[in-house]
Amino acid sequence: MKHDRLEPAMITSKLEGLSGWEVNADGTAISKSFKFADFTEAFAFMTRMALKAEKLNHHPEWFNVYSKVDVTLSTHSAKGLTDLDFMLASEMDAAAGD
Repeated sequence: MKHDRLEPAMITSKLEGLSGWEVNADGTAISKSFKFADFTEAFAFMTRMALKAEKLNHHPEWFNVYSKVDVTLSTHSAKGLTDLDFMLASEMDAAAGD
């Protein structure tokens, strides 16, 4: 399924509905750092989100060290941000309790 790249105004609008996500300098990705109590909570979050990402067929770029998970979302096939990125960001916020 093809997803269309979002225009800058739509990206700004969608960011307003999220907490703590930032758009990169060229407007092609959003990112956020999640902090958990310990490694087990961070890994549990990643596991839950991996299952959601697989259902969406939209996979994050992420990096984990102990209790911190850094996430970057972009739709590579669209060479930028699409609704998929904001859907997954919203799922991540909900799973993290943000």
